Amino acid sequence: MDGKRVLVTGGTGFIGSNLANALAADNDVVALDNGFLGTVDNLEDAVTYVEADVLDDDLPTDVDVVYHLAALSSRQLLEDHPREGTRVNVEGFVNVVEQAMADGCETVVYASTSSIYGDRTEPTPEDVPVDASTGYDASMLARERYAEYYNDFYDDLALAGMRFFSVYQGYGGAESHKGTFANTVSQFAGKIADGTPPVLWGDGSQTRDFTHVQDVVRGLELAAEHRLDGVYNLGTGESYSFNEVVDLLNDALGTDVEPVYEPIPLTNYVHDTCADSSTFRDATGWNPEIDFEEGVERVCRPYIETAKNDER
Repeated sequence: MDGKRVLVTGGTGFIGSNLANALAADNDVVALDNGFLGTVDNLEDAVTYVEADVLDDDLPTDVDVVYHLAALSSRQLLEDHPREGTRVNVEGFVNVVEQAMADGCETVVYASTSSIYGDRTEPTPEDVPVDASTGYDASMLARERYAEYYNDFYDDLALAGMRFFSVYQGYGGAESHKGTFANTVSQFAGKIADGTPPVLWGDGSQTRDFTHVQDVVRGLELAAEHRLDGVYNLGTGESYSFNEVVDLLNDALGTDVEPVYEPIPLTNYVHDTCADSSTFRDATGWNPEIDFEEGVERVCRPYIETAKNDER
């Protein structure tokens, strides 16, 4: 990824802005977003911002690589807006790919999700049975099926679906405006730093494969560089419980904030996730570089520095 023309849809959102900013050091990057969950403040000056919707005609797809990250990206959003979610997540995907093909772009990397695996405590490979337990899952699986069609039908086209696990970074990493739609680690860190108990569902024993956004950005770059097709897990292969997250945050912040436990309010709640990313590692050489303990320290650093400045 050097000297390329790149389009990032959902480019002002959490993962999208981190990707666009990183790529802009060596590439001509356009970040496209409708501003629903992202904000242009997340982008560095080197990135060109286009305010548009993935359902629009005449998208800026005359590029070498398209990263399609735009989506209504949570279970709740799809439950609250099922028709809009389907249009954005499925029709928007097809619209972007069709326009990219018409403009001669043959490399597309797109966002999918690990929630289609359901509950799995052991590292999960891509070839296990998957299920659409929610509308969000169904929309991401629809993307994968359309991508399968495109990969099979068009010889020169390469579409790689990245099944994200629990991507995180601190509130300073493009999510402070998202509230309850921000990543879990940043939400917990913000509350604990403020002395507010975080709310944990159940007994807090649920686990997630927390993957730092910088490792995800490197993975996305490699997927395009290698012109992969098919679907790939992008996770660390290690899981931490929410109770452990709270303990690590308290240790890093020097606090002692106890969580509040509430009953799990959802059916089909995914209790545990863990990635087997060996297929992607074998294909690209990718390995996560930021372990979770270091990642938590990075998340907490701005709060610690702010507290020190307030004491002066």
